Amino acid sequence: MRSVFIPDSIEEALSIRHAYPQSLWMAGGTDVLVQLRRQKHLEDDRPLILLERVASLARIDVHEDNIRIGSCVSFGRIASDPLLTAEVPVLTQAAATVGGPALRNMATIGGNVCTASPAGDSLPALYVLDASVELVSASGARNLPISEFLSGPRKTALHPDELLTSIVIPRRKPPGNLQKYEKIGKRKALAIAVASMAAVLRVNPACDVVEEAHLAWGSVGPTVMRCPPAEEALIGRPLTEEALLSAAEFVPKWVHPIDDIRASAEYRRALGARLLLRLLDP
Repeated sequence: MRSVFIPDSIEEALSIRHAYPQSLWMAGGTDVLVQLRRQKHLEDDRPLILLERVASLARIDVHEDNIRIGSCVSFGRIASDPLLTAEVPVLTQAAATVGGPALRNMATIGGNVCTASPAGDSLPALYVLDASVELVSASGARNLPISEFLSGPRKTALHPDELLTSIVIPRRKPPGNLQKYEKIGKRKALAIAVASMAAVLRVNPACDVVEEAHLAWGSVGPTVMRCPPAEEALIGRPLTEEALLSAAEFVPKWVHPIDDIRASAEYRRALGARLLLRLLDP
């Protein structure tokens, strides 16, 4: 029979983990429970540590230099949070594409990050926001850029004795005034991304010239893909279809998609490039 623990604090959670090193962390459970159901034919009685009562993991805290989102904050909260919508709309847009309302109210940003799926909706947005993750263990805490935390499909730098406690997003000054998340799936809702793109641009409102560009793609490689030449191709130019088409030429060479049941690698390369044109949409 599987044991289930429900700690009230991070310290208690880590103590349980130390006592049961094979246990599984569980926040919303939208991924963990699916995986366990798939393995129901196997003997798997690893304990579950439910994090839903750890209040500090469900906070959104705004500081002068950064925004800290607790790992157990749901996508439903992120999508509807007015401050996040004002400061990091690329993340709230991404959150709004996760599943349906019921799933968004269960699924958490920490679970999405730790699952490390190439199609994870929050991941491209966190890349372009230069987010980092805070990892806590009984011996202390460390902070890693999201790009160093994710190493491949379902592979992260999380140590066995660590818990991801928060996602930290620096508050850029001035912030990117054009932020977009675009996702293409096989249907309009409740879809896993065939390809996705997150963009944070700072565009001079006086002349419409791009002064800073951050771009990232999901579902087109083993983890989130960046394309520095595409970013550089936009800087110093007006945000026009011509400039975006010029930048898009670099994308197919920088992404590394695969063929699967949702799309071919060739289609994903082309789609990743074409997603840039959506930056012109109102």
